[in-house]
Parts: sequence; C-alpha cells; structure tokens
Amino acid sequence: MRDAVIHSSNMWEPDQGIPRSQFAWGSRKADPSLFEVTFLIEGIRYEYGFLVSDEVVLEEWLYAWPNGKKQVWFERDNMTFKFGEKLSGDNKLIEGVTRTNALFVSTAVQFRHEQLQVIHGWFRRIRTLNLGEMYPSHFNDRGIARLLLEETQASLFDDAEFGRPNLREQFRSLLRNADLGIVDLKVDRTEPTELRRPRSRFHFKHDVSADDSWLPLSQESKGTQTLFRSALPILETIGLGGLLIVDELEGSLHPSLARHIVEQFNDPNTNPYGAQLLFTTHDTNLLGTTVGEPALRRDQVWLTEKDEHGVTVLYPLTEYQPRKSENLERGYIQGRYGAIPYLGDLSFVME
Repeated sequence: MRDAVIHSSNMWEPDQGIPRSQFAWGSRKADPSLFEVTFLIEGIRYEYGFLVSDEVVLEEWLYAWPNGKKQVWFERDNMTFKFGEKLSGDNKLIEGVTRTNALFVSTAVQFRHEQLQVIHGWFRRIRTLNLGEMYPSHFNDRGIARLLLEETQASLFDDAEFGRPNLREQFRSLLRNADLGIVDLKVDRTEPTELRRPRSRFHFKHDVSADDSWLPLSQESKGTQTLFRSALPILETIGLGGLLIVDELEGSLHPSLARHIVEQFNDPNTNPYGAQLLFTTHDTNLLGTTVGEPALRRDQVWLTEKDEHGVTVLYPLTEYQPRKSENLERGYIQGRYGAIPYLGDLSFVME
C-alpha cells in the first residue's frame, strides 16, 4: 500500500498495469485487492483506501474528521471523480493527468497539492524491515535495498554539518549496549571510479586493548548484522514518530533484546512522539511474565491461523477474554487461543 501511494504516479509504467499480489488460488483469484487504513495526524482522523485489479485502479477514497464530523475529500469510481468542498487545490487539473493505473494521491503530490501532501507524508514515513522479498516493489531487490540502507547509515558518520550527531550517538550506544562485544565502529569509504560508485564499508571493534580487533560487517554474526540493519529504522521511528513494520522481530535476535525494543515503543518516556511498532513474531516470551510484566498488553496481541481453505484469519487475543491472572504464554502454547500448528508425525523412518 505504501509503495502504491509513493510510487504509482512516477514509477509505475503506464502500460504495465498494477504490480499487486492477487489471491493465490480458488474462486477469489481474479478478485480485486482492497487496501484501507485509518490513521491520525495531529489529532485528526483520516480514512484512505483504494481497490485495484491487475490493470487499473477501480476505486479510491479519502475522508477526514477534523471536528469529529465526517468530510468527504474525494471519491473515485474508475476514472470518475467526486471532490468534496473541503478539498482545495487544482483537483480537476490533477484528475485530467491521473492515469488509470495510478492513485490520485500519488499524482497530486507531483503537482504540489498542499492539502494531500500531509497524507502522502504519512505514508512516506512508514518504515519497513524484512519485507522486501515478499511483495512486488520497485525496491524489493535485496542487494539494492541493503546498499541503500547501509549508505544511509554511513551518512550518520559524516563529519559534514549535515551529519546527525544525536542519532549517531544513539546508534553507537545501541550496538555497544546490546552485548554484542562491540566497543566501537567506523566507516571506510572507497573512492568512486568511472565504473563504480563510492561504497561505504562498516567495521566493528571488539577489543579495547587490541588495535587490530576490527571485523567487517560481513564477518559478524547474523544477529549482529540483523541488529545493525534494524537499528537506524528503530531509532528514527522513535525519534521522529511514525510507523515501523517488521516481519519476524525476533529473527536472529536474543529474546531479551526483542523485548527491550518493544518496551521502548510502549514507554511514553522513551517514545514521546507516539511512534508505533507493528510486527509479526513467534517469540512467546513477549506474552509471558518470566522476567516481569509482559512486554505487550493483551489488546495489542493479534493471532493468525489458517482455515480449511488455507486462508489466513486474523483475530484479537481479547476475543478469548483471558483472566487477569492467566499466564498468556502457557495458554498460547497449550492451544487455548488457537493459532498454533497441529503437527502430524514428523519422525523420519528409513527402510
């Protein structure tokens, strides 16, 4: 959804349709895909959504509730647009240049539509981790995405006035205090040539007393690499506000570290701008009380399981109304709330 809002107007090819993942099988394979989100910006509630097929945008809509009363900013039915009186700007002009396979919001910001810049900016500030290889995107090449992220991280360590010293020190502190054995880090940059762009390579120091105890990122453990690539999006989201979406938060991270990250988002003292973390996980420690209060409130926990057709069903833990004293981790493992696999015989017998 973020990719469509940001890139459909300026990067999707006019004759290439919609790069979506449709239903995989059965009678719904040809159905259009519906995307809708409700969000708050400076206390104002907005609802934005769209419906797309493989070829075109079928519907698009945007509503606002600035004073608790609904305002229709615009509604789209194929290429027929209806604009509300509260949406100012050159709406008719932008309607005329909006392609059948591009979103109106995406097109509008190309023409400096001030009122819709706010909506576009909310989507632009969404950060994601570990999602690149799952969904169609112009930036889903893992090598390119990793290179862009590492170059962004490298910019933190520039000595130029555009460097961000506070974020840089937070970045260093997170790596030092995560018990990875890292005491310092540095960036080595290669000089550009006619054939190659300049590259930034990170090295990490592991022994204060040994001057040669530097290792390149490629030789660090998978857990260290994961935290390194996660650190900047985490720090930026908490520091600026917004939404961070992570697939498998605990991947290659110690459970205590994943728990600490969740607690930083849940604590208003460390998260003054109301940043949100939306993540999938198999880490049941986040439900338990082994090391104190659970990291997650019960209303923050949603579960998924497949129905008889292989369709994933999402439902809240609160549907089961667990008792206040109930151990959620134990209850989940026992299958009290569903969302666990029912395993057959996994033994391997060789003749």
